[in-house]
Amino acid sequence: MSEIIGLIKKLGEIPGVSGHEGAVRDEITALTKDSCDSYEVDALGNLLIFKKGAKRPENRIMLSAHMDEVGLIVTHIEEDGLLRFAPVGGLDPRMLYGKVVEIGPARLPGVIGGRAMHHLTDKERETVPEIEKLLIDVGAADRHEAEKHVTPGDRAVFSGPFLELGGNYIMGKALDDRAGCALLIGLLRKKEPLPYDCHFVFTVQEETGCTGALTAAYAIRPDIGIIVETTTGADLPGTTPEQKICRLGEGPVVTFMDKGTVYDKELYDLAFSLAKRKGLKCQTKSAVAGGNESRSVQTAGSGARVMAVSLPCRYLHSPSLVIHKDDVEETYKLLEALIEELGFYPNSR
Repeated sequence: MSEIIGLIKKLGEIPGVSGHEGAVRDEITALTKDSCDSYEVDALGNLLIFKKGAKRPENRIMLSAHMDEVGLIVTHIEEDGLLRFAPVGGLDPRMLYGKVVEIGPARLPGVIGGRAMHHLTDKERETVPEIEKLLIDVGAADRHEAEKHVTPGDRAVFSGPFLELGGNYIMGKALDDRAGCALLIGLLRKKEPLPYDCHFVFTVQEETGCTGALTAAYAIRPDIGIIVETTTGADLPGTTPEQKICRLGEGPVVTFMDKGTVYDKELYDLAFSLAKRKGLKCQTKSAVAGGNESRSVQTAGSGARVMAVSLPCRYLHSPSLVIHKDDVEETYKLLEALIEELGFYPNSR
């Protein structure tokens, strides 16, 4: 698993806010082009890869992971050189103040700030600042100086280290969903052939509406789609058991329903059956919450059966996401088992 952990780090350090995933795609292409039978980039920027397996399956299998990450987009430059911005994807305003970001292709450093604490009223101190009232400080003396380096429309990505915590945990930005991308790359680069032909899709713009997966699935028309993701791990002190949703270190998370998708029950049950047979940990997402590109894959073209296999992850959509190494390994093994099982998996409907 050390190779996949290294891939997670490498991919996570590349800026790739929704709509600007090109650098991530270029790196994935370089890592996989010698391990696949064909690849193409569609009009939206999705990377579509086909890899022949030992056999041609009855079911067309597609595995997808999204390349984009949440971030910011510059909307206006003030006369004093400070930058107004809007969120790209779902961001919690509570974690923005004081965070370091990198802006545009040159990765210009800046810091998110707002009114000083001693200027706030007692009521304002008790509330979360609105994103519209925060700014990015790049150290420019005025608007003219800022415009030499930044233009409205530039994306800003969180800046932070990739760290190993306590030996078993990994922390870094963009693990949602570069960790999923790394798992797919690991499957593509296996020395042994996959049991069946598979389509691998690295999608764009998941965080802003799952549009990339919709066009990719329409082109591939899978019978079965496996969405490889991260999902909220709320296993923290003070959280009741039913609020924890899933736990780090307890294996991949297989979802029965979220805010966008009702998942295929037979595929859901199959994942747990395979995990038990292979001696793997596996857990469910014990809440109907969140969503991912399953909804797009499920409804593209004439439709597909879908399942989501996710890594439990703490602090989603922040600069410091945390996952567990054991979950990476167990998820990889479950994906291997699913590919082997799904090639001729019967459709009982």
